[in-house]
Amino acid sequence: MPNETLRHKGLRNKLVKELAAKGITDSKVLEAMNNVPRHLFMNQSLDPVIAYMDTAMDIGRMQTISRPFTVAFQTQLLDIGKKESVLEVGTGSGYQTAVLSYMKANVYTIERQQELFLSAKSLLHTLGYKAKCFFADGYQGLSAFAPFDRILVTCGAPQIPDALIQQLKVGGTMVIPIGEKQQTMYKIIKKSENSFEKLNFGDCKFVPMVEEKEIHF
Repeated sequence: MPNETLRHKGLRNKLVKELAAKGITDSKVLEAMNNVPRHLFMNQSLDPVIAYMDTAMDIGRMQTISRPFTVAFQTQLLDIGKKESVLEVGTGSGYQTAVLSYMKANVYTIERQQELFLSAKSLLHTLGYKAKCFFADGYQGLSAFAPFDRILVTCGAPQIPDALIQQLKVGGTMVIPIGEKQQTMYKIIKKSENSFEKLNFGDCKFVPMVEEKEIHF
């Protein structure tokens, strides 16, 4: 793996211990966080110590790479199994995508901003992660590949997009931050085609989901 040193591995190990102390208990999630090189999904001029701090960082286009705890927490809420199909809305840097891919999920990821889409797709391919990347409208999902076992939304949505809930399998789980300036993290379990269980996991802060009219080339 390029630009990977014992120092990076040590910093990840330290980060994982911090995440466990903050309440991440899923061993599969912790293993993924301990193996995915977050520093490669960020500005390469940054000190590696910064890359492995539990903080969000700017990646351009008014987007961020989520803090590691957020990535771990959302992934833990998804409770994914090997080979399950996961739709990720908001590829961003590709870091969360890599975590899901490391966990052997079949990942389909959507990014609305072309610069980020091209960068993440190239990096994921270079690093050997097998996610399928799409430059598309996250609000519309990917109906051609539906239904999905899991759906993860990594940006704040004002409400649950209808297309996404329709593309979730019965028995499947969606994790999504809902709200405008401030969001609430929800885990939504689809009980039947017309009934859902909605669980509240507290306040959070995400960049907004990009509207169709705001597409960037």
